Amino acid sequence: MKKKILVEGMKCENCAKHVKEALTNVEGVTNVDINLSDKYVLLDTAADVSDEAIKNAINTEKYNVIGIETL
Repeated sequence: MKKKILVEGMKCENCAKHVKEALTNVEGVTNVDINLSDKYVLLDTAADVSDEAIKNAINTEKYNVIGIETL
């Protein structure tokens, strides 16, 4: 399953690295591609990965998920 996640707070390559590491640790996430200029992440996931698990992995004091779309 492919998902597009809009992330508020990603401003630099280091931010993108932190978000990618957080998502890579979510069980069932198989691929993470980050578009830093447009502030979104494309994920390939197993069908059972919940939006809540994705939000919990990303949402911190620096980053906030503002939308998840299944593609």
